[in-house]
Parts: sequence; C-alpha cells; structure tokens
Amino acid sequence: MNQELLSKAAKAKEASRSLAYISTDVKNKALLNIADELKKRSDFILEANSRDMEAARDKGITGALLDRLRLTECRIAEMANGVREIVQLPDPVGEIISMWRRPNGLEIGKMRVPLGVVGIIYEARPNVTVDAAALCLKAGNAVLLRGGTEAINSNIAIASIISDAVSKSGMPEGTVSILEDTNRSVAAEMMKLNNYIDVLIPRGGAGLIKTVVENATVPVIETGVGNCHVYVDEHADLDKAKAVVVNAKCQRPGVCNAAESLLVHKNIAGTFLPAALDALRAQGVEVRGCSETKKIVPWIKEAREEDYEQEFLDLIIAVRIVENLEQAVEHIYRYGTRHSESIITENYTTARRFLQQVDAAAVYVNASTRFTDGHQFGFGAEIGISTQKLHARGPMGLRELTTIKYVIYGDGQVRE
Repeated sequence: MNQELLSKAAKAKEASRSLAYISTDVKNKALLNIADELKKRSDFILEANSRDMEAARDKGITGALLDRLRLTECRIAEMANGVREIVQLPDPVGEIISMWRRPNGLEIGKMRVPLGVVGIIYEARPNVTVDAAALCLKAGNAVLLRGGTEAINSNIAIASIISDAVSKSGMPEGTVSILEDTNRSVAAEMMKLNNYIDVLIPRGGAGLIKTVVENATVPVIETGVGNCHVYVDEHADLDKAKAVVVNAKCQRPGVCNAAESLLVHKNIAGTFLPAALDALRAQGVEVRGCSETKKIVPWIKEAREEDYEQEFLDLIIAVRIVENLEQAVEHIYRYGTRHSESIITENYTTARRFLQQVDAAAVYVNASTRFTDGHQFGFGAEIGISTQKLHARGPMGLRELTTIKYVIYGDGQVRE
C-alpha cells in the first residue's frame, strides 16, 4: 500500500468525524480565506501552471485539451468568486427534510448529514481542485484529491494554498489533501480504500470513468461523458437556432456540456443548414454530415457512423437530417450519453414531447447545452455532472454531497 495514500486517507477519515458538526460560520470563514489566498497567490499558481502547459505542449497536447489545462488571472479570479458564492449558499448539513409522528408517539425525521470522505480522481482540470475542496468543505466532508500528471504542478500549488487557508481557519488536518504521486497504481489502490473513503467521484474522459466504475470497490458516483445534441425542429426560430448551435459547439468545445451533434428536421434543412454551417465554419469547426446534409452543403466531410458516437471535445460536429421528432429522439437514445440535450422549437406540444421522451440529466428547450453547470444552475460550483440515476443526477452541488440519517424522538416507547 502506498504510504502517502494511506497516511492522507487516514487523516481525512479522522478529520471527517469533526467536520460533520463544525459550525457554518467556521466553514464559511475557511472558504473566504481560500478565496482571498487564491487571488493573493495567483502568481504562484500561474508559475506552476506554466510548467504544466510547457510539459503538455512537449507531449503534443493542443487545442481544447490544452485549454482545459490553462489557467489565467481571469480564471483564477472566477475560481475565487465561485468559492465566495458557495459561502452565500445555505448549509445543507443538519437540515431536517421532513418529520412525522407515528401513532405510538415517536417523531421520525430525515436529517441531511455529510457523506464523510469524498475521493476525487480527475484529469487535466486544475479548477476541479478548487471546486471539489470548497464544495466538500461546505457540505462537511473531507476530500482526498488525485489529479492527473498533466496538471500536477498546478494542483499541488492550489491544494497547498487551500490547505494553508483551511488550517488557519481552525479546520482539522486532513480536511483537504492531494496525492502528489500520480502513478496509476496509487489510483488503483485508492479505488479499493473502503475503510477510509466513503464515496469516489471520477471526473474526466470516458476511459477514466470506465476504469473507476469497473475497478472500484468504494461506492462510485459516475460523472458522465457528454455526447450532447441540439435538435432544430421544423417550427424553430432559425436565427435563435443558429445562435444556440454556435454557442453550444464553440463557446468552449473541450467540455462535457458542449454539443457534439446537430440534428435538423428535413423540412427546414435546406434553409437552415447553409447559414448555420457557414457560421460554424467561421468559428473553425470541422463539419461532418450525413449524405443528405452533404447534398445541401457540399463542402462538409461525409460522416461515418462512429462520428455520431463521439465526444469530440474539439471544434468538430456531426450533423444529421431527420424525418421528424421521433427520429431525432431515437437518434439521441441510440448515441447520446444521457448528459444534456436541447430542442429548438416554437411549438409548445413538440417541446413538451421532447422533454418527456428524452432521457438525460438535463433537457433544454430553446437554450444551449452549455448551461449544464453548477455555477449556472445557482449551486456556486459543482463536484461533477452525474449521468447516473442513483443518489444524484445532473450538476452535483452541496445537497448532492450529503446523505440522510433518520432522527427519532421518543418518550420511553418500547416495541411490543
């Protein structure tokens, strides 16, 4: 067993005992200290990030994947502001969800309590270090972080700032810790650390998520791959549709809520596609379409079947013309990953049918899939976007980082 992992996991488990009942004021003070220190020490973070960026370029990493790794003054300020927003959110710990009285006089209630120790295994996204630490702390959990090799310098720098800020606020040692050993064997051991870790959350690509789900004995909340679709219905406002499609694909292509496929009703394809695909091309998007799409817009590449299965995470989009809503829904069912799906239509009945029939964590009418995000949903930040159905689904904020326990008030009752 890796000694760093064992030591930090044990400290996290011990810390979780007192974190479960630490006051909201103390937790908020720690969060404000974290936000202040992130901004004060941004130069330290950026210097570490520049080393990660240089190493990534040397490995041939480019485009959207490199953008995920990049930190700037603005992005650090956004991370700090996200922490401050979490301070303003209600503390879920101790909330009584419901209470009822039984005929024998017992009063039974459901109370929110922390999960305990949350383990996060993630890839080249330094912002996850901040989001995970802040959300877990506010929800009364200890967090053990294991980031990828690509962002190791950035992650260690950020985690050291967070740990210092937390310690100065009177929080227990082990509240937030990061594993500096990025060897895969350490991650494999972490997946089986049931005695110390209560839940494991993977954040990254399909390969990472699959590995964790298949190998972990610690309970896993599966965050999802995002093969997201925008369907432009025959009753769509075409200007609105074009704006949504361009935003969903181009605003930040390397993230899981970016659109990867565009479905267009056959009745408006001839009018909509030339302008929409020209707008995408102007943003540097490579378009791969079905044979019917290519007849309308000859300059695109012909799509292969596997293109409709891809989470490109890049400036690439797959396009298909469909006969009707039913065919669009069937396509999404076959190729989608239950993440985020959008319909553009002015027809209320069609919109309602899409909302009812599409099985995904987030389903939109006349809006970009890029809004599937904890910050955009008002959660301050998110620990990940769950595409599974048990415990949590969609952006996971503070409440999703708690569980419940039953609290029972009696007056000497005994069971007969």
